[in-house]
Amino acid sequence: MWRPSEISARTHRLAEPVARLVAKTGVTPNALTILGFLLIIGVAWVLSQGYFLLGGFLMVIASSFDFIDGALARVTGRSTRFGALLDSSLDRYSEAVLLFGLLWFYAWQPATQQEVLLIFATIVGSLLVSYVRARAEGLGLDAEVGIMRRTVRILILALGLVINQVPIILWILAILTNLTAVQRLFYVWRRTRKEPPLKPE
Repeated sequence: MWRPSEISARTHRLAEPVARLVAKTGVTPNALTILGFLLIIGVAWVLSQGYFLLGGFLMVIASSFDFIDGALARVTGRSTRFGALLDSSLDRYSEAVLLFGLLWFYAWQPATQQEVLLIFATIVGSLLVSYVRARAEGLGLDAEVGIMRRTVRILILALGLVINQVPIILWILAILTNLTAVQRLFYVWRRTRKEPPLKPE
């Protein structure tokens, strides 16, 4: 059984050969990042219309741009701090847009309050997973722990769409994303609990 970190590592390794081919076209990593985000908006529209099977497959294709752009930056030597910020920012927007597409669909269906609440909880949990890690890194700590990394969240959501088990997948995402955020908080607390208090500036 692969751990989440192994899934991410394998995905990035698979992206490098594709990135080398894309590099020959002259496309920049930032342009690829933006293109991937625009495709995600299209996928969100597909989901909002209730075409879950198609949306699941398209989600995997559109999300692959997220792995290829980083690999493209590495193989072409074009990694920049702004590029990294743009990539991570659009990653957050992409996930929120996909979930909003589902939210739009369920908001117009009868008796789907449960799904709407689960999507809201998933959005909150996903944002907190990323925020806690980013805040911890700002404090000089690595908090990349927990099962619900972005790669895993996208794969689970796509699977739920393809097999038409969206409510079950939403329960899994809503619970595990928030548990992962709490796990990261607890991890940082354990790492810092013996540190002396910060002195006021």
